[in-house]
Amino acid sequence: MASSLKTLKVSGLDIKPGKGSAFAIQTPANLPKLHQCCVAVGKRGSGKTTALVSLLEKLPFDYLIAVSPTMRSNADLMKRLKVEHVFEDVDDPSACDSIRAILEAEAEALDKYHEDLKKWKKLQAKLGCTHARITDQELDDFYSDRTMDLEPPTHRWGGRKPVVGVIFDDIQGSQLLSKPRKINQLVIFHRHLGQLAAGGSIGASLYFLVQSYKSSVGGLTKTIRNQATSMILFRTKNEKELAEISEEFSGEITPATFLKVYERAVLGGGAHDFLLVDLHSKPNHPSSFRKNLNEFILAPA
Repeated sequence: MASSLKTLKVSGLDIKPGKGSAFAIQTPANLPKLHQCCVAVGKRGSGKTTALVSLLEKLPFDYLIAVSPTMRSNADLMKRLKVEHVFEDVDDPSACDSIRAILEAEAEALDKYHEDLKKWKKLQAKLGCTHARITDQELDDFYSDRTMDLEPPTHRWGGRKPVVGVIFDDIQGSQLLSKPRKINQLVIFHRHLGQLAAGGSIGASLYFLVQSYKSSVGGLTKTIRNQATSMILFRTKNEKELAEISEEFSGEITPATFLKVYERAVLGGGAHDFLLVDLHSKPNHPSSFRKNLNEFILAPA
């Protein structure tokens, strides 16, 4: 029995965790943490897009990036979201490079703002000193042709890191997934995209909408499945697929208990009900499982 085993403590080798967090973005109390990697699985017409939009519009995203050939067909739903960039060619792996570039540009803009702010404060100190020497360059840095005056530096997000999400929809069977090197790298490093000079990064949350959890060609890669922090699962008649999901997402409970939770969420209710699994739920959440967004399922111990 493990309880009968003895241990011997070694001094000076305690683990000291870093101050940062994998989920550093504040979200409303009953919503999942950010950054996250979420997989939504459901057959056509199950309500994946509606469910995801309902979740995303409640999270504090400054804007979203969409990788999808069918964005225009979901225009009414997408009007509820702040989608700033759309990549429709899902057979072009360079979409991942473009996403990286967007986040790197955000990091560069934030770095520049903080550097300019230091210069501005230095200039203000000099302007308040009678004998300070001020160069033309220091004045030119902040002179505005519009106001004919000196203006402090500005930043689109007020000097904070923007909160960015990326939606991947209708990419199953595409080159993005059948030749997945770039998308796998994006998933692995999603929290570290757009690294900042002072440390930390902008990062992005990722959302994958697919009709099946696994596919012989162009399906969710093992990397995506392993990196997933949450799942939105709709009703499926594929028992093999459900068994695979229960094995990979069961976490602290047995696959058998997972199946009971799944049945409680999706069977006997509405046609568009789903199970939300949050593998990193907050301490105030009574469970990692929900029926839809608004009902926690208390799994048996």
